[in-house]
Amino acid sequence: MATLVNDNPLAMLRAAAGGAALLTDADSLALFSHDVYSRGEEPLAVFRPASVEELAAGISAATRAGLAVVPRGGGMSYTGGYIYSGGPFICVDTGGMDRIVAVNETDMVATVEVGCTWEALHRELAPRGLRALAWGTLSGIRATVGGGMSQNGVFWGARGGTVVDAAISFDVVLADGSVVSTGSDFFRPYGPDLTGLFAADCGAFGVKARVRLKLVRAGRAQAYGSFSFMDGESLLAAMSAIAREELASESFAFDPFLQAQRMKRDSLAGDARQLGNMMVSEARSKGVLSALKAGAKVALAGRSFLDDVPFSLHCIAEGRHQAGVDADMAEIARIVRAHGGSEVEHTIPKILRANPFPPPNSMLGPGGERWVPVHGFLPHSRLAEGWQALQALWDANAAEMARLKVETGALIAAVGRNACLIEPVFYWPGAQNPLHRNAIESDHLARLPCLAEDADADALVEQLRSEVIGVFQRLGAAHLQIARTYPLRDGHDPAAWNVLCALKRQVDPQGLMNPGALGL
Repeated sequence: MATLVNDNPLAMLRAAAGGAALLTDADSLALFSHDVYSRGEEPLAVFRPASVEELAAGISAATRAGLAVVPRGGGMSYTGGYIYSGGPFICVDTGGMDRIVAVNETDMVATVEVGCTWEALHRELAPRGLRALAWGTLSGIRATVGGGMSQNGVFWGARGGTVVDAAISFDVVLADGSVVSTGSDFFRPYGPDLTGLFAADCGAFGVKARVRLKLVRAGRAQAYGSFSFMDGESLLAAMSAIAREELASESFAFDPFLQAQRMKRDSLAGDARQLGNMMVSEARSKGVLSALKAGAKVALAGRSFLDDVPFSLHCIAEGRHQAGVDADMAEIARIVRAHGGSEVEHTIPKILRANPFPPPNSMLGPGGERWVPVHGFLPHSRLAEGWQALQALWDANAAEMARLKVETGALIAAVGRNACLIEPVFYWPGAQNPLHRNAIESDHLARLPCLAEDADADALVEQLRSEVIGVFQRLGAAHLQIARTYPLRDGHDPAAWNVLCALKRQVDPQGLMNPGALGL
């Protein structure tokens, strides 16, 4: 626990950071003590710097006063990344540092401040025909580039890996307020990969201030495919084969329960808005007539096209030429058929690609239920074993889950050539928290029932999450969003863990930078 060395640390912070916002009102403190899933102690204040200089001065003042420093990006975490209960601390809200500093089209590098959202970066780059190598998560309307680099994340551009694979270098504020650049401004790595050491650190080594990202040309041509499978094992085998051949820029799937949940979401107005965006995107790439035909087909399919589909796989192929991506999609369809799957209407990938960063309304279920994921990355050779172990876990707890109305589904996604993500998600009766009320669209939230807190259901979800993590750990899984949830140390060679501990001591000798994150 940190020991204060100043009777009035907030006055010290105000004096050092100048005009930076320092929020101490009850609503702000309540909001910043919650993530999607859990709650911690309230910070003494929320520190919202507007520049790198203010960030550095504020961190220096806070640590000199004995305050812990806990950074927060867009707040979309569900693993306790900025949830802290170890003593007096400030929460650093990086949302005020949201500038896109430079887009260098010659060198194919973008430099952004950490509070820039993935959606804002996409809006800046898309008209130039550019995107980041991996260009964000589905929560990118709120999730920030800095949060992604600290927690790691994956979805858009997953063929190229996770979002930290898009990083070239960072400017990081250390515990003493010094600013360190982790490498070259155009090439990674330049010698030992210092950028990699600060990637996915959850702020345990320092607070990122600026990020330099690799850019690539956005594909001018896209092809879409959706497919039905009778069982999870066949689906996983097909996804693995598609990933190894690098045929899809994104490849993701739903089990029957999660698929049904998705079809219940949103409203007819939301459907119309998404369809309009899809038709605009189609018109830009293929012309007005093609857009009208595609819109009519999607509208005709409505929400019933997956009614008789047990497991659904959705793929997007992206490239320079339409003939090339059409050939890739034809090969994807061939692989699907070889694994017992069949084609269905491809509404989901087409709508999603045209609306890549939807509002985070899915933070609550369609009946107002609480929602939280848990995940693991497995190599292709262990996917079937992992899937079967999870089904055995659900079977063993089926009676208790039914009694407490705890339900589960799964999102599956291919990442790079080597692995797939399996992400079980839980829905259960529970009370909304301040983050739900802050992030979910107000008109959507107003349509949801307000459920009461259910301590027994909460406890069962916590138990099942822990058991899922145990399943993944036994299979040697890797994780994103390590934060305070996944046992990083257990998955590391002891000598490698000692290197991480030595780095922590070097950059944070008082142990005040997000203490407890990563298990450090």
